[in-house]
Amino acid sequence: MRQAQGAARLRPPRRRRPRRGTRALRRRPAGEADRRAPRQRRRPRGLRRRHARAQPRRVRRALHDRFDIIGFDPRGAAGTTPVNCLDDRARDDRLATDRPAADHAAVLAEACRAAYGKVLPHVGTRDTARDMDVLRGALRDDKLNYLGLSYGTYLGGLYAEQFPDRVGRLVLDGPLPSSATVTENNVELQAGLESALKAFAADCTNQASCPLGTDRGQAAQKLADFLDGLADHPLPASRGRTLTAALAWAAVLRELSGGSQTWAELYEPLNRAMTRGDGDDLLKLADVANGRGDQGRYGVSADAPTAIACADSATSSPTPDRLSTALADLAAKAPLVSKHGPEAAALDPDCRAWPFRSPEQPHAIRAASGSTPVLVVGSTADPLTPYAGAQRFTAELGNAVLLTRDGDGHTAYVHSNCIRAAVQAYLTEGLVPAAGTHCSSI
Repeated sequence: MRQAQGAARLRPPRRRRPRRGTRALRRRPAGEADRRAPRQRRRPRGLRRRHARAQPRRVRRALHDRFDIIGFDPRGAAGTTPVNCLDDRARDDRLATDRPAADHAAVLAEACRAAYGKVLPHVGTRDTARDMDVLRGALRDDKLNYLGLSYGTYLGGLYAEQFPDRVGRLVLDGPLPSSATVTENNVELQAGLESALKAFAADCTNQASCPLGTDRGQAAQKLADFLDGLADHPLPASRGRTLTAALAWAAVLRELSGGSQTWAELYEPLNRAMTRGDGDDLLKLADVANGRGDQGRYGVSADAPTAIACADSATSSPTPDRLSTALADLAAKAPLVSKHGPEAAALDPDCRAWPFRSPEQPHAIRAASGSTPVLVVGSTADPLTPYAGAQRFTAELGNAVLLTRDGDGHTAYVHSNCIRAAVQAYLTEGLVPAAGTHCSSI
C-alpha cells in the first residue's frame, strides 16, 4: 500500500463553529447551512501533500453544499508529527539506486528509530482511527460520515471495526482486502501494474511519438528492457543528475496508475529518453512520483507511508518460504514490472528491520449489522487496488454493497460522473445502490 489517498470527512453543518484544534485539521463549512448530511477521504502512497489543506478541495461541490468538510493529517504525515528520517541527499541516493545494499531497509529503520523512536509505535492506522473518533466527539456529531479513497478505505474500515455504534454512512473507494498479507497485496498490485503496462504499450504503438515501434505484441517487452537497461547505462540529465532504472520505473508506474487519461504524459518523455538519450523529462516525472521538489527538497513526511505501513503490519513480514512463494508469484503474474527489483516489490515496504513489532495482523474487517450498509466502490481495471480486492473486501465486511466502475485508473470517484452521483445520493439521502450496479468512466 503503499504510497497513499487522503481523507476528507463530511458532517452535517452546525451554526456554532467548533473549537479550533491543531494545524493538522481543516474545516470547510457547508455551502448551504440550512441543509444537512455526511463526511471523509484519503490515497495509497499519497501522504506527501498536506492533506488537511488539499483534500477538502477534492470533494465534489455538490457534497460541499450539504456538508461541512473536515480534512486532517493522519499521524506521521504533514502537520501531525511528520516522519522524515533522511536528509535530502541521502534520500536522492536511496531512491536512485538500482542495486540496493543488503542493509538497505535496515539503514532507513535505524535512521527512523534514532529520530522518531518514541513516535513510531503510535502512527498506525488504528491510532489514527481513534483520533477520528476524538474529532467526531469534539464536533459533537453522533455519527461519523466518511468518504475514503485507497488507503483511506482501511482507515474507514478500522474505524467501523472499533466504533460500530458511531458509524453513519461510509464510502470506501479502492480498497485492498484487510485479510491479505502485505506480500499478497503487493503481488496483486504488481499484477495490476503489469496489465496497465501492457495496455499502455499496445496503445503507444498507435501514436506518432511512440518509440516502441508498431508491434503491439512486443511493445511492453521493449519498454521494460529499456527501463531495466538503465541500471547499467543511466541517462544523463541536467544539474549533474542521472536517470537510473529505479527512477525511470518510478516515473512510468506513477503515470500508469492514473489510467489511460494520463498516458499521453508519457509519450514524449519516453521518446526523448529512448531516441535521444535525454533523461530530463522522465526524471521530472520521477521527482513528482517520489515527492521531490524543484529545489531538491522532499516533503516533511517523506517516510510517513513506510512508518504507517510498518506500524500496521510489522509482524506480518513473510517467512523465507512465504517470500519465495511471493517471488514466484511475481515472476508469473508481473514479470516485466517486477524484474528490476522483485524483492523490493514483494516487500513494499520492507519492515523486517523496523525497530518495533506491531501487534496488528491481517484480518477480515466486519461491518456492524443493522446499520446503513457500507458503500464499497471498485474499478475493474484499477492497477493499484485490483477489482478482485474490492470484491473480497465487500464480502468480508458483510453489511456492504459493491458499486463498480468499468474502467482503468486508481479509484473511481475522480473518474466517473455516475460514481459521484451515486456517492452523493448515498451520503446525502441514504440511497444505497442496487447490488451489481455498474458505472462508466465518464
